[in-house]
Amino acid sequence: MSKMRESHIMKIHYGTALAAIGLVAVHVLMRVADGFSESLLYANVIANYKFLPYAGLLEIILILLSIHGFNGLRVILLELKQGPKYEKAVSYGCVAAMIGLIAYGSRTIIMVNTGMV
Repeated sequence: MSKMRESHIMKIHYGTALAAIGLVAVHVLMRVADGFSESLLYANVIANYKFLPYAGLLEIILILLSIHGFNGLRVILLELKQGPKYEKAVSYGCVAAMIGLIAYGSRTIIMVNTGMV
């Protein structure tokens, strides 16, 4: 696996931040438009997850925020200590944790749409 330049990684970091801001704004506007307290009712939450375009929006937000958050954590951890082994361990650890979080978050949408909930 070739090593990405840090400048490319930071461009991804900034891009995910901008995209997340836009999509989270759409998400919040959709919740406010429906009446926020009503949108938190169990039946409405399940209906939202079954509406695939909206579930897709939530999935994209999950992915963007996971990438952005774990990359930010990686940058902070690399500022604390340097060294090739440490850098590799932090990078792979953050990627593994990010994949785990996305998988765990995605399971809710999958469970609702396969009738497991």
